[in-house]
Amino acid sequence: MMNNPHILKTFDKELKTLKDKILEMGEMVQEAIAASIRSLVERDSDLARKVIEDDHKVNELEVQIDGICLSLIALRQPAGGDLRFIATGLKVNVDLERIGDLAVNISERALDLNKEPQLKPYIDIPRMDEDVRWMIRGALDAYVKKDEAIAMEVIQRDEEVDQLNMQIARELLTYMMEDAKKVSSAMKIMMVSKYLERAADHAVNVAEQAIFMMKGTVVRHQKII
Repeated sequence: MMNNPHILKTFDKELKTLKDKILEMGEMVQEAIAASIRSLVERDSDLARKVIEDDHKVNELEVQIDGICLSLIALRQPAGGDLRFIATGLKVNVDLERIGDLAVNISERALDLNKEPQLKPYIDIPRMDEDVRWMIRGALDAYVKKDEAIAMEVIQRDEEVDQLNMQIARELLTYMMEDAKKVSSAMKIMMVSKYLERAADHAVNVAEQAIFMMKGTVVRHQKII
């Protein structure tokens, strides 16, 4: 169907548009995660509210990307690698939108925590934030550049985020056991840590989908050595 040079050129432009939109969304959710954590660490409630208010932009872009993917499949009837790239784009789109939702969740907890005396300095939370944003960038690079090595690095990096999440939980449990008045704040910080851990899981999903797109190999639930 796409032997016509004009159609092929148009199709290439449409694929580039899809790629650019997904990268734009990836950048948007990375910035949302970074801003949500900054609103907590710097106790900046205005910034937290901005993250929540701007979430509609992520949702609108998700709808656009879905539309592009479905239009490409319906009108161009792609095959082989192009079809896998577009179909994977539909799944990547969902994971990115959910990362945006997690940034909103973090911002909501930040609004609550900023009203209370700070329980402890935030040390491991910013470290998790850096890891998560690196994973999102890496997963998108793996998808767009079809780079299996980067995808595997993202999957392996998830272990570091999981360890930080457990470390934060153990420390906060100690605070709660020592003073019942600290339970509420500690629980909210624990939730922030869990939201970051979930965002990392979504980055892993993208990396796994990129590998499947490239090789047809399902790596989910396999032990990465």
